[in-house]
Amino acid sequence: MRAFWIALQFLTSIPAPHRDAPAAVDLGRSVLYYPLVGLLIGALLVAAWAILANVDAMLVAALLLVVWVATTGGLHIDGFADTADAWVGGYGDRDKTLAIMKDPRRGAAAIVGVMLLLLLKYAALTVLLRNDEWPALLVAPVIGRAALVILFLTMSYVRPGGIGAAHAAHLPRRTAIAVLGATLLVILAIDVAMIIPLIVAAVVVAVLRYMVRCRLGGSTGDTLGASCEIVEAAVLVTAAILLDGAHG
Repeated sequence: MRAFWIALQFLTSIPAPHRDAPAAVDLGRSVLYYPLVGLLIGALLVAAWAILANVDAMLVAALLLVVWVATTGGLHIDGFADTADAWVGGYGDRDKTLAIMKDPRRGAAAIVGVMLLLLLKYAALTVLLRNDEWPALLVAPVIGRAALVILFLTMSYVRPGGIGAAHAAHLPRRTAIAVLGATLLVILAIDVAMIIPLIVAAVVVAVLRYMVRCRLGGSTGDTLGASCEIVEAAVLVTAAILLDGAHG
């Protein structure tokens, strides 16, 4: 359970039992629980939606975004903002891109990027909630964090002293593959119609992985956070488009 509490504490603002500083091996094992933490986040969002079932979908979508960001502490949005700034300001240069990611200041690319990201999520949530389509809301955080497991498995970490270095170095690879397989089965058991958003998410992960490898040669904490946010948005938007098209 120690690894689970580490994952919960790292990925969310949900109070977790106080622990001593985790060992590197525990950090690696904590990655195995990322999809489960995503499921907990999704369950919280669905519960919030159920409580607000009689409220207009547009307002509920906005409130759910507030709950979503508050639950994660804005962790991955911060990574998305840093990555957006670095990708635009780095002009294709690896060292400059990495340097911008470490700069705490925010540029126009970060601000515009976060606004567009949240706008996409908000619009997709509105469509889904108007049609009582809760499975996408439940599994989007799961798929986003499963993407992190995939990226930890398939990419090197370029900052030796970075927060994700120990996670990547000590991730049990065979167990991680089994976790991904189990996650896939759980998602399809929740709603087999999520197969198309899953395929879209897989394509998005492949594209992001290619872009990051070409620019940096490996991942950073910021690019991982950005990937989670982009994959979540892709799942929601795909599910909303499919639903809207079916009803159209």
